[in-house]
Amino acid sequence: MSGTLNKVMLIGHLGDEVKMHYFEGGGCIGRFPLATNETYTSKQTGERVTNTDWHNIVVRNKAAEICEKYLSKGDKVYVEGRLKNRQWQGEDGNTRYTTEVHVQDFTFLTTKQESMSNNSGQTSQPQNTSDEDRTPPKSPAPLSQEEDDDLPF
Repeated sequence: MSGTLNKVMLIGHLGDEVKMHYFEGGGCIGRFPLATNETYTSKQTGERVTNTDWHNIVVRNKAAEICEKYLSKGDKVYVEGRLKNRQWQGEDGNTRYTTEVHVQDFTFLTTKQESMSNNSGQTSQPQNTSDEDRTPPKSPAPLSQEEDDDLPF
């Protein structure tokens, strides 16, 4: 295989609200921290141990606006994207570095709307939203009678 792959898939909880930044050209970017947990039993003590890792998540344009509208701190979300390293000059003159997950696809596992409807005793379906395609999946067209007759069984 001669190609390379840069793909990240995470399921975690938002550590804060989505912070939005709008640009003059009409575009925008949303950022939020995502916590993922690893839980295991310590062989020495027999206790359950949980380690939390924090990830810097970046969503752009319409996807960012959707995240801002439907996600809040503590909500569970699946994100899929690619790692990007970024550097900048800090106010103190030092060079700073960060690694971010630039989201290409995401699915809300719990949302503000679901949290509110759960409080009233109702449940809602998780919402799957992709950066490229935000239309709901279309149901397959029904088979015509002719197509049905050509089946070998």
